[in-house]
Amino acid sequence: MTRSSYDAEALRRDLEKIVGPRRVSLRDDDRLTYSRDMWPRLLLAVREGGVPSPYRPHAVVWPETVREVAALVRLARNTGLPIIPYGGGSGVCGGVVPVRGGITLDLKRMNELRSVQGDELVCDVDAGINGERFERALARHGYTFGHFPSSIYCSTVGGWLATRAAGQMSTKYGKVEDRVAGLTVVTGRGEVLTTDGPARATRGPDWTQLLLGSEGTLGIITSARLRLAPAPAIRVLRGFQFDNVGAGLEAIRRVMQRGLRPAVVRLYDEVDSLVHALGRHTGDDAAARDRFAPGPGADNGALPILPGPEQAQEAERAPSFWQRQRKRLSEGLRRDAMAAMLTRPRVVNALLGNAAERAMRRGCRMIIGLEGARIRTEIEAELTFGELARAGGRDLGEGPGKSWLARRYAVSYRMSPLFRDGAFVDTMEVAASWDRLLDLYDAVREAIGRHALVMAHFSHAYPDGCSIYFTFVARGRHRHDAERIYDAIWRDGLSASTRVGGTISHHHGVGLLKSAYMNAEHREAMSVLRALKRSFDPDHLLNPGKLGFERRVAAATPEWLMTPEAGQGGRP
Repeated sequence: MTRSSYDAEALRRDLEKIVGPRRVSLRDDDRLTYSRDMWPRLLLAVREGGVPSPYRPHAVVWPETVREVAALVRLARNTGLPIIPYGGGSGVCGGVVPVRGGITLDLKRMNELRSVQGDELVCDVDAGINGERFERALARHGYTFGHFPSSIYCSTVGGWLATRAAGQMSTKYGKVEDRVAGLTVVTGRGEVLTTDGPARATRGPDWTQLLLGSEGTLGIITSARLRLAPAPAIRVLRGFQFDNVGAGLEAIRRVMQRGLRPAVVRLYDEVDSLVHALGRHTGDDAAARDRFAPGPGADNGALPILPGPEQAQEAERAPSFWQRQRKRLSEGLRRDAMAAMLTRPRVVNALLGNAAERAMRRGCRMIIGLEGARIRTEIEAELTFGELARAGGRDLGEGPGKSWLARRYAVSYRMSPLFRDGAFVDTMEVAASWDRLLDLYDAVREAIGRHALVMAHFSHAYPDGCSIYFTFVARGRHRHDAERIYDAIWRDGLSASTRVGGTISHHHGVGLLKSAYMNAEHREAMSVLRALKRSFDPDHLLNPGKLGFERRVAAATPEWLMTPEAGQGGRP
């Protein structure tokens, strides 16, 4: 089959020659399933029983070896069909949407922890391995990768690497790019490139760092050599209260620039602090404590960091008839109240801010945690807590920290009711240096607050800056109105971020959602990225439409995704 003679059955035969008939599908249901990830904009259509994406892959394939991946890329070059790598499908930016059709490669059959080399503190692992399975396997050897995103139950190592992801312990262990010693990648030429070598070798540019975060546009990551750490012997968690966001940020900056490295630092603004405080009292404290008891995740002395999936989902008992009726009435009242609130987001944001300030006595809550070897962690905790106290923090004890960690992963299971009630929820994660951070917070909060209820927390701190994680909730009268509001939130929010010197993404990636803002982020350097794209992927077949490599991907794509200035009268 050639570029000019595409035929579905011929494609099937060619694919089956590489991987066999059991690992190829051209079925409509599979093509629909692989047309999207967890991008909330596409979930708006799913909620109403519609088609989530106007795009479909021509075929879905499940390779098991790097040799098969390379052969599939070479086939794609012969046919002119794009190649889209697919991990867990947990992304929230449309990073796997097949905007030009093509062949979607689901890499989850490449899922082995190949080796653990304790003397060198590295491991070799396939890109398709599930995050939870990977971390539990390391725990049995007495190690940790130190990467715990909220998506750990449903994301893959390859997805982390492709998006330069961050986990909740990144302040100690670093973002994922800090933990990578080497990669095996199949380029758009169908060639296998291995980037690992002697530790810290000086031999020119670092190809590993170049490929990390490329979201499948320069190559398909099939395996990696990753840096490990000994599983922590002790974990210390604490809550602190600060008078306002500025005071809390100053305290974090002082801790980081003193050379202290807590595993977790999370500062909530007034509204998010109120939500966090209320959430602490909605569960069983005994159940929360149980999750810190030694269990299956504590092999070889490792502290449990992952509750079981059944705990994260908090399974409920079957309700009685009257309980079901009461719940139905309660849900109806909640929907009506939410609909009323979300029609006036600016007013409600102001009211919530005032209420939060009164309830929290004008305070912002911080969660901080340290872990590692016992003596070092105890000393570092004493120094860190002392620094926070000198910066004006009020010690709330260990309760808030343990409560947060016990429920950390449950948040992924609590968004469905909002969509079911006709609203939508999403998050926007940006970052800036310390001198711009408060301006970034004010600008993006104001931009989002014109359209939605908004709250924020600061996490993933560094000596030179920090990220901000905005959560917003809004509602439209119908699907298309909701899409209009959703698009306006992202257009205005990202424009505000770039205007004050913030990033367009800290750890969720770019995908289709933020692709148009790559020029604003990289400016003249985009020409260098495009030159690399031509070298690694001369036919432009690897994951089209992502990272700003194409100005226009398809007529069905919302205008603002390709031209951020649409509707604003100028570039951000």
